[in-house]
Amino acid sequence: MPKTNAIITAVAGFVPEDVITNFDLEKMVETNDEWIRSRTGIVQRHIVKDPKKACSDMIVSAAEKLIKKTGLDVKEIDMILVATVTGDYVFPDTANLVAHKLGANNAFGYDINAACSGFIFALTTASKFIESGSHKKILVAGADQMSSILNYEDRNTCILFGDGAGVVLLEGSDEDNGVLDAVLKGDGSGAQFLHQKAGGSLNPATVETVEKKWHYVYQEGRSVFKAAIKGMAESINELLQKNNLTVDQIDWLIPHQANKRIITGVGDYIGIDSEKVLINIENYGNTTAGTIPLCLSDFEQKFKKGDMIVLTAFGGGFTWGSVLVKWAY
Repeated sequence: MPKTNAIITAVAGFVPEDVITNFDLEKMVETNDEWIRSRTGIVQRHIVKDPKKACSDMIVSAAEKLIKKTGLDVKEIDMILVATVTGDYVFPDTANLVAHKLGANNAFGYDINAACSGFIFALTTASKFIESGSHKKILVAGADQMSSILNYEDRNTCILFGDGAGVVLLEGSDEDNGVLDAVLKGDGSGAQFLHQKAGGSLNPATVETVEKKWHYVYQEGRSVFKAAIKGMAESINELLQKNNLTVDQIDWLIPHQANKRIITGVGDYIGIDSEKVLINIENYGNTTAGTIPLCLSDFEQKFKKGDMIVLTAFGGGFTWGSVLVKWAY
């Protein structure tokens, strides 16, 4: 009996219409356009301004694009996985809200919290359900509304992040394509360098936690910068070695869009041609779990069937890893 592979059959992305440019940030914190561009590569970021909208709404908008272009019957979706750290609520899961809003009432789902690595963790998880034969059509989303946990008085973090969502549809195939392999890692000792201190069971919300601004993103940039380059590059090399591939055999590298200098550092570390490294950080900033599926959506027309693509990410926790995908269409 032939092995069932999990293939990506469609992608779509969404970002909200409201934009904060570097020039807007100049009026909010002590920074400037040249400084932000030179250190991060970011020009603008999209944010959700409507107080009645949340993370699930961005995912639904991306999913509706995918459904429209594929003609997919939402009743055929039997699972939804959402990678996010900014779900609508602590509970219920954002995945369940997405299913309800889409009318995908034959789907069950749950959220995966792995920060910026969330999408590749969710994609790998979903691929196992497809390979097992238990599920046929899985919607995998990576999305974050980072503006909801940003301190716009902290120039070290507010310049970096934006809001956005991307989705892919996973289906089974007996062709030699799809999600082929993954190297996924975690190290909880890195939590001290990148976290949101309050809002969980360790530091529940109180007047004191709000006053101390513990509900915002905290990051020690230098520590994260070094760990991100090393983590992503080494996981890519391990993935290639496991699959008897060389860097030259990779058609496209899609790194998490955290910082252009990190992306460049990873590319230099593994020795890949810079033209194969896909970057769109200038338009969106770091949308956390949304960056990789947004790249897949933005650059979809570049891909051809059989292309070998490596997805790689690094996030708070620390979490990191790389996924090997052979493009199916």
